[in-house]
Amino acid sequence: MRDSLIQIKTYAFAIRIVKLYKFLCETRREFVLSKQLLRSGTAPGALSYEAEHAQSKADFLNKMNIALKEANETKFWLLLLKDSHYLTEEEFSSIIPDCSEIIQMLVSTVKTIKSSLNR
Repeated sequence: MRDSLIQIKTYAFAIRIVKLYKFLCETRREFVLSKQLLRSGTAPGALSYEAEHAQSKADFLNKMNIALKEANETKFWLLLLKDSHYLTEEEFSSIIPDCSEIIQMLVSTVKTIKSSLNR
């Protein structure tokens, strides 16, 4: 079975988040915000894989909604890390487009599933 595009993107993003977490801990000595980032930034990937075996369309929608919330939370932590100067503008600009793309993909997925459930 092939992974979906959202699974591929969220997995790649999760790897970037793990590397960023390690960087923040080892280089910037930041442990609190980075832990929140690690949790929320890896969740969309885990949820998209979990949703592959959802029990129903409603269950799939629920998992995708949670993944969207986690991706949005990740955006918050990235912004906070940038604005508190743990991330440079360049570091932030390197990762935020991936986060935004995942949010857009999840919004689209949620809207599509919602409309199919309402038919």
